[in-house]
Amino acid sequence: MKILVLSCSTGGGHNACGHYIEQEFKENNIECDFADYFDILGPKAKERSEKIYLDTTKGNGNIFKVAYKLGEAYSRTRIPSPVYGLNTLGKDKLYAYITENNYDLVICSHLFPAMAVTTLKKEGKNIKLIDVATDYHAIPFWEETDPDYFVIPHVTLKDEFIKKGFDEDKLLAFGIPVSSAFHKVKNNLELPKDKDIILITSGSMGFGKMKNIVISILEKNPNAYVVALCGSNKELYDELNKINNANLLVKSFVNNINEYISASTIVLTKPGGLTSTEVGVIRKPMIHIMPIPGVENYNAEFFRKNNLSIVSNNIDEIIMNTNKLLNDENMQKMMVENQRKIINRNSAKDLVNFVLNNL
Repeated sequence: MKILVLSCSTGGGHNACGHYIEQEFKENNIECDFADYFDILGPKAKERSEKIYLDTTKGNGNIFKVAYKLGEAYSRTRIPSPVYGLNTLGKDKLYAYITENNYDLVICSHLFPAMAVTTLKKEGKNIKLIDVATDYHAIPFWEETDPDYFVIPHVTLKDEFIKKGFDEDKLLAFGIPVSSAFHKVKNNLELPKDKDIILITSGSMGFGKMKNIVISILEKNPNAYVVALCGSNKELYDELNKINNANLLVKSFVNNINEYISASTIVLTKPGGLTSTEVGVIRKPMIHIMPIPGVENYNAEFFRKNNLSIVSNNIDEIIMNTNKLLNDENMQKMMVENQRKIINRNSAKDLVNFVLNNL
């Protein structure tokens, strides 16, 4: 068997999830490749898509909020969407790529390539497809895909996907796939042993009013050590490095985020589906900070109602909840215990085993 994992570079979570799936199959000696769908279509498609995504999420994300709400409304009409139409344009290039490389199964951690593969299936092409949801919500337009199976984040979300039109027997509630190696860390980081470690991560793009958050937390918690991960936001990285405080470590994009999560006392993070799952897999108390309107609100609400995190919508709430969580060990233990119950550490492994046993 030879497997192709497809994603898109609109935010880091989809790609990271795809790489986790790739890694898990390879660790089980199964041939598996990862590809960015837009790389297959060409550089112009990739540049345009990344620019559109970044432009809509600037500031407070209000443009993204409007676009997401319009998508939800359109999705309810059941009329084929322009999003689907655009992704059918790349189907021939994608089919050539699949056939030339002799892939037996395609796994999509992003909606766009799943739409293109669905078009090929409708044309009678013999392609096995597994969709993978990377958010704790059935986002608009997933219903326009036709997977053989669909990996969803939790069993309690089944009804959402069934209402979208998916058969229950196609839904695999394994959780958002994170490789089984992710939580096996050695903790070799040189961080203080006598201080609480507050990890602040704003996602792969470094969104959010992170500078103000960092300054405020340092002022209110002089005995804590703050690690700020800026992702690919160089401007934010440069600004944070101007802060003169011995209790602050600023990092750009890191390849060992699991080490930093594991070393932390608490984690402050944007409520992306994949990042939140990574923290939950390592079992760390978490505060979700200032969701980008749209799917991040759904992610934050899932974690809040299951007592997996505290949600903070502004800087004052972030500071208040950081102090609250740091000083409440019972709340920390409760969050970790709920993560054990709800966040599956073996999600990617379960997917691999399912494929081996059923496909």
